[in-house]
Amino acid sequence: MESWDVDGVRARVREMAARDPERARFGADTHGYELTPPLPAAEIRAFEETHGIELPAEYRSFVATVGNGPAGPCHGVMPLTVPRPEAGEEWAVDGEWEEDRLPGRLAAPFPLAEPLPGRIGARADALSRGTLMLAERGCGIFVRLILNGPRAGEIWQFDPDWGGCVPVSPGFRAWYTDWLDGH
Repeated sequence: MESWDVDGVRARVREMAARDPERARFGADTHGYELTPPLPAAEIRAFEETHGIELPAEYRSFVATVGNGPAGPCHGVMPLTVPRPEAGEEWAVDGEWEEDRLPGRLAAPFPLAEPLPGRIGARADALSRGTLMLAERGCGIFVRLILNGPRAGEIWQFDPDWGGCVPVSPGFRAWYTDWLDGH
């Protein structure tokens, strides 16, 4: 398992919160620099078995040892096994979260072998199979973790209206630590 410096991550998040009391940094007003407790290994295994997947080690380790969101990039890291406490406020992110949990969706093959930059004509849900939505940037732009195929473990941004489907990080650890470092 890919280990995290749990105390170091939590200390850095507390430091970020202390330096941003007005929650002015993008997404801070949504995630509030809060980390929920980690998930028990049995709950993570049950999720993987239910969906016929194996979560990439960096992400799996994060939710097992650091927390199950939300403090993180964009509007925060989405929870793995239960909806956000605020779900039902009609945010697109909640619908996207629910759609990911439809039978067979996460285990489906990721349909892209290469990035697809620019405006795309296909519906994003057809291109996001085999991925787990990690965060929302806003305006229908989602950050997703590729779960299977040659790109498994990579983080991609899905912006069908303007930016297409493109990689933004080689993995969860790099994506999250870039946020911790202020990038």
